[in-house]
Amino acid sequence: MTLSEKIAQLQQLAPAFYEGSNSAGQITGPLEGMGMTEEMIHHAGSVLGLGGAEEAIAIQDAHIRNHRLSIPLIAMADVIHGYRTIFPVPLALGCSWDMELAKRSAAIAAKEASVAGIHVTFSPMADLTRDPRWGRVMESTGEDPWLNSQYARAFVRGYQGKDLSKEPYKLAACIKHFAAYGAAEGGRDNTVDMSAWMSREYYMPSYRAALDEGCEMVMTAFNTVDGIPASGNRRLMRDLLRDEWGFDGVLISDWGAVKEMIPHGVAEDERECARKAIEAGVDIEMMSPCYVHHLQELVESGEVDEALIDEAVMRILKLKRKLGLFENPHRYADPAVERDILLSDEHRASAQEAAIKSSVLLKNDGILPLSKLAKIALIGPFALSNDLLGPWSCMGDREETVTLSQGMIAIAGQPQVTATGCSVEYMTDLELEAMLAAAREADVIVLALGESSEMSGEAGCRADIRLPGMQLELVKQAKALGKPVAAVLFNGRPLDLHGVLDEADAVLEAWYPGSNGGSAVAELLYGVANPSGRLTMSFPHSVGQVPVYYNGFNTGRPQGAPDAQLRYVSQYLDIPNEPLLPFGFGLSYTDFQYGEAALSANELSVGGKLLVSVRVTNAGRLEGEETVQLYIRDIAGETVRPLRELKAFEKTALMPGESKDIVFEITEEMLRYHHSDLQYKSDPGQFAVMVGANSRDVQELRFILKA
Repeated sequence: MTLSEKIAQLQQLAPAFYEGSNSAGQITGPLEGMGMTEEMIHHAGSVLGLGGAEEAIAIQDAHIRNHRLSIPLIAMADVIHGYRTIFPVPLALGCSWDMELAKRSAAIAAKEASVAGIHVTFSPMADLTRDPRWGRVMESTGEDPWLNSQYARAFVRGYQGKDLSKEPYKLAACIKHFAAYGAAEGGRDNTVDMSAWMSREYYMPSYRAALDEGCEMVMTAFNTVDGIPASGNRRLMRDLLRDEWGFDGVLISDWGAVKEMIPHGVAEDERECARKAIEAGVDIEMMSPCYVHHLQELVESGEVDEALIDEAVMRILKLKRKLGLFENPHRYADPAVERDILLSDEHRASAQEAAIKSSVLLKNDGILPLSKLAKIALIGPFALSNDLLGPWSCMGDREETVTLSQGMIAIAGQPQVTATGCSVEYMTDLELEAMLAAAREADVIVLALGESSEMSGEAGCRADIRLPGMQLELVKQAKALGKPVAAVLFNGRPLDLHGVLDEADAVLEAWYPGSNGGSAVAELLYGVANPSGRLTMSFPHSVGQVPVYYNGFNTGRPQGAPDAQLRYVSQYLDIPNEPLLPFGFGLSYTDFQYGEAALSANELSVGGKLLVSVRVTNAGRLEGEETVQLYIRDIAGETVRPLRELKAFEKTALMPGESKDIVFEITEEMLRYHHSDLQYKSDPGQFAVMVGANSRDVQELRFILKA
């Protein structure tokens, strides 16, 4: 390959640039805007965001015909929570606490995307998220590093299978956003500043877990790390990711992130961006032209070693070989199979199951489940809305989405359910009166509330995380009618729920539940299914409390300490320190009771194990599933330690009256953490172990780790 051909392999472009694209008529605009020549396009290495199998085949055929060496393209896309069959958003899937479900959702997404001509997905997102103001919390699985790590592994297994080169209908996964993108300052893209210790202890584990599972690619984050944008951060990408962790896969920038070093203020021009990115180890530049415009002159001037370009190209070619593209450039792209499996009944059923298991019952004063005989007024902005897919819904089609009204009518019948809606952020007087008129005639009012998908996701950051004011007014007026009121929430972040949680008799958090979301929520409301989801992000009392998360530190003056003066402690004067709804929280239509927890011994030796056991009983009248959670606290460490950390959980289904002994195993490895010198090890001493239904409602026992 010539130097210019090698450099072109590092360029990723949108389909509009390529011959064979469905949007070929728009090629002039992108060409002019990025200054791309035909030679650059003909030798580019990858494409993102294809529109289906026919376009994928046409673009690939034309590209191979135009490429001097007939090297095929890699096709990549944002297949985040489904391709055509849309599953609940990742934050919702996280609330299922079900790794097999997460794996299956990724496998179905991979199957649909692969027959549509996609080879790589920009998923999973393993960013730890503690700030619900940030729009992209919907794309994460929550605020706990250990649980996020389990999900990262599960998604990678689902996308890639056991052997990407041999298993059919699989995608290469790309973990993102490396690194610490979820710690965006003020909940707004994209400044991050934290210590190396904080990064290692909380933000890095889930990325590392995905790589340990064999994830093929890594995407750089938009944000700064230690004052340097990630795409030009040599210490982060070469020293940590490449050298220390041994990652030898493909590293890709996020959209335009290489060129964004200019507005970040660490590069004067595109030439400097190209030099810094290639020196940092970025293999593919997504949708900015710094590499193709400047790397050749940087090599010829001696400022960049050509070996850096060679190693980047070799990593890309190795991935193409692993994907089998040299033998079969179309891979699994097949319009006939695409038509057969996309949004199939089987895939819809899996998406519906996922939506059921992802929804979280936040409150129930006995009005749920609904009776099929009751007359229901379904009112609010999501009563008739098909905006249930959420951001990053790939090729999902709202017109193919089951709405809540459709789901409820399918169960209870048209005469029993009256649906009247309005917009998300405003309603006319006529709409309000129509909704209240229906409510006056009903036995129970179901309020369908939430955020439009545009209010969440990338660029969906919000300083005020309450529902729009008109929705809170609707809640208030519905409650004034004196009827039982149940609220269903469709949203992509934890919300400040004052005005909803205190007014409604029942609250069900449905998130953005996907293609069959309306059917899933209806089954939960009518008791066809029993809610089993548990929160993986805390819900704050108010935005002034953010970031608020369950595994915080005690501080030197903790609230409630026996010897603390009432005022001079770490506290708010106007709200509690604790979140409104804690991590791990979720209710059921049945009642789970916990017996007294017990330890098998009071001491743990290195190489040994302790057992902690508790009996859980279904004391209600319905079958249900409980998520029993285990937390540990290191009472005194070399650095400060959190008040509790999730270390294990077990989901158990129990019939009415049935009991089960849940047993967890504790080993020394579970007690390790990063010390001030970044060594990862445990300390002998006293530990607390907690077991219960969520991070707040636990029983505590003590044991000693012996040296």
